[in-house]
Amino acid sequence: MAASGPSRFLDAVASLASQIEAAADESETARRLSAPLAEAIKQAGLFRLWLPRSLGGEETDAETFVRVVEAVARIDGSAGWCVMIGGCYGLFGGLLPAAAARMIYGVDPLTVAAGAFRPQGQAVVVDGGYRVTGRWPLGSGCHHCTWLVGGCRVFDGERPRLNADGSPVVRLMFFPVSEGEILDTWYTAGLRGTGSHDYAANDVFVPAAHSMWFREQPVESGPLYALPAIALFATAIAAVPLGIARHAIDILTELSGAKLAVRTRQTLNRNAMLQADLGQAEALVRSGRAFLYEALDEAWQVVAAGKTLGLAQRAMLWLASTQAARAAAQAVDLMFTAGGSASVYANSRLERCLRDVRTAGQHICVAPGNYEMVGQAFLGFDTGGTPLALDDRGAGG
Repeated sequence: MAASGPSRFLDAVASLASQIEAAADESETARRLSAPLAEAIKQAGLFRLWLPRSLGGEETDAETFVRVVEAVARIDGSAGWCVMIGGCYGLFGGLLPAAAARMIYGVDPLTVAAGAFRPQGQAVVVDGGYRVTGRWPLGSGCHHCTWLVGGCRVFDGERPRLNADGSPVVRLMFFPVSEGEILDTWYTAGLRGTGSHDYAANDVFVPAAHSMWFREQPVESGPLYALPAIALFATAIAAVPLGIARHAIDILTELSGAKLAVRTRQTLNRNAMLQADLGQAEALVRSGRAFLYEALDEAWQVVAAGKTLGLAQRAMLWLASTQAARAAAQAVDLMFTAGGSASVYANSRLERCLRDVRTAGQHICVAPGNYEMVGQAFLGFDTGGTPLALDDRGAGG
């Protein structure tokens, strides 16, 4: 892949590393990303890597941002997740109508969007746009965002608008965070520092141009925006478990050199079972990671050549993302077990890795059910109605 200089963005992560690490406990306790850290990440430009250059963004290649997410998650899973969400949503700057994209992303260089795609809201058609009402879960990063997005079913009066096939018309609506309400719901096992609260809108006016759906053709012409958006997001989501797993390996390696085994009174790194577990974890992370970047590189080569990804190629992105997340979770399990009784203490940090990697793995983009969906695609079966179908820009919507 012809990278656009990932080293300088990874250098930016390195410069923030001590602040990310120092803020991890505060974010965990507050159940939202530390405000000073969120501001530092904004100032470093890490939320703007997939934003079009025409709006002042970096418009990097796909792999550069995924590597940045992985690097942040290696320090703290919640911070990595927040960078992932904010950075992924910068992609909408290339998908929205140009004037709306400039208004949302091009005026304030610190603009960040957050929200959820599930069509759990209702958008009633009115002159010039929609009146939006709804409540959505999992608004990761909502406390440090400036715009919220929410999936909605479109209504003409009280009647739902339908596509030609009888399915409901759905749109993603963008509205200022000041016009929504954040609800304190994020009490969870893991990724506590992401602030993924529910949020709501009550009869908010959204101009027609401030809405979109994934099957529509992108406005920007660069290869980044030719990639299927949901599948692309899946690769960035998978980078979070990969970073967490690498963190767990780092922790276990350090711990094993200091902790004495009860029975042998030797350091744990002398234990053959721990050595085997470490080797297996390393293999899991490296193989999952290699598959993820291989699939991403192959997809990039297709769109960079001006071609469109076929169904099997889109499915490969889902498969690689799911496999990377599954492998990462297995690696963290191994490290947690290898750490023995020390793993269960909060100050070991392994227990947080376990909670965070399991929580990240619950996302639909990396859920085990994707294996079946991908298998169907490889066998040529109809995948309509699955997340994979959302990225089919050849279909109506």
